Amino acid sequence: MLKTFVKISAITNLSDARYCAGMGVDMLGFVMDADAPDYVDPKRFAEMRQWVAGVPIVGETGSTDPETIETLLDTYQPDALQVDESVLLPYLATFGKPLLLRIDLTHSTLEQLAAVCATAHEHVAYFLLDSRAPLHLDDELKAALQQLARSYPILLGAGIVADTVLDLLAELPVRGIALRGGDEDRPGSRDFGALMDVLEVMSD
Repeated sequence: MLKTFVKISAITNLSDARYCAGMGVDMLGFVMDADAPDYVDPKRFAEMRQWVAGVPIVGETGSTDPETIETLLDTYQPDALQVDESVLLPYLATFGKPLLLRIDLTHSTLEQLAAVCATAHEHVAYFLLDSRAPLHLDDELKAALQQLARSYPILLGAGIVADTVLDLLAELPVRGIALRGGDEDRPGSRDFGALMDVLEVMSD
């Protein structure tokens, strides 16, 4: 059992899926966009999904087109949906699936972040705050996150490293953390590296 809620994003291989499921993570995310670097096609997705039965599956998309997203939902049938655009949330809520809104901390001011959380929270199960580039959680950002996490369900996906994750969770009242999957060295072979380090620290 892990010490907090953990979502794994952008899983691309069975090694990650099985390892993370075995460690007891709460959600496994797969990218559904064909033009994305971490894309998992429907056939491979179905093959991996059968190995991790019981773990909620998140379909991840950066699409802003409602019809495209509806097609992806029909094709992949995920348990939950992650999007990058808050304006779509009222429409997507009609599908009855838990919604995650991903917000890139490097492209949002603290004022924008607070405004999005305030307007979108009624439709969102979790706000996933991450950064594709390395991000230092300075005192100003931590103070903002403390305030937001007291009011909204925040999953923190930036600044997570094994050495400091427990101290960070003690400092910030976030609902949980989000980590990213990686690439296999070859089929069936994977050095889990930092992902394993964090999950091992989080394990009882």
